[in-house]
Amino acid sequence: MSFGPLVSTDWLGQNLDAADLKIIDGSWRMPGNGAAIESYAKHHIPHAVFFDIDAIADQNTDLPHMLPSPAQFEMAMGAFGIRETDRVVVYDEKGIFSAARVWWTLLAMGHATVAVLDGGLPAWLRDGRPVTTEHTVIRPTTYRAAPVPARCAASDDVRRALADRSASIVDARPADRFDGTAPEPRAGLRSGHMPGARNLPFPQLLTEDGKYRSAAEIRHLFESSGVDLSQPIITSCGSGVTAAILPIELEVIGKHDHAVYDGSWADWGDERHDDATYPVATNSGAKPD
Repeated sequence: MSFGPLVSTDWLGQNLDAADLKIIDGSWRMPGNGAAIESYAKHHIPHAVFFDIDAIADQNTDLPHMLPSPAQFEMAMGAFGIRETDRVVVYDEKGIFSAARVWWTLLAMGHATVAVLDGGLPAWLRDGRPVTTEHTVIRPTTYRAAPVPARCAASDDVRRALADRSASIVDARPADRFDGTAPEPRAGLRSGHMPGARNLPFPQLLTEDGKYRSAAEIRHLFESSGVDLSQPIITSCGSGVTAAILPIELEVIGKHDHAVYDGSWADWGDERHDDATYPVATNSGAKPD
């Protein structure tokens, strides 16, 4: 039986003490909202370790939380006591948010047996399941990554896809930011979107209680947003966090040829870039050209 991309609170509760199961708290907050480690310290799912996406990241760029090097990732996984053969479940404090970024990071490093807890910590707490403040005892391991380059798209990949329409670019930001009618939350970024990109704000794919919608609903939302599901998909957002929510949904509907634009709008929208190389469109919504 395949593992992932989602597991329920029931499943995790039943398998919580399995020897080959590792749990990661992947909570993250936008700048100015405090540190997510505070939530982990307050309470976390038993046996969970905390994955800081800003620390376990490429530190040689001014772009936020970019994919770490294989060596850095290996060091982190080993310090967490995670082995290549382990099943990993990731959750976050908001439900479905930054856990998806951690899920994608593991996937991009070749760790196939990884899933996100559907509904995250809020669903776990609603179901009356245990949390703890106790320090998780870790037995360090040696981890060997097997990176999958196809999971990570760079600006050149996006530019090529927009030029020859070889892939669909799907932006998970809110519609007003995509349209350029609302400012970006990070300074130094232009407003708008990549010409030819489609907009599918990630909250639309979640239910009111913060879980993923059904496969049929997910497929309909992608298609009604103008996304050609017969093509490879590259997802984007503000900084590569919520962009990782969409690939989970694509996995749910059986579509596996997807990548995340790691830099996302923090890269493309940089006001230091020239418009010819990084063109920006505004007020055109998600309608095809």
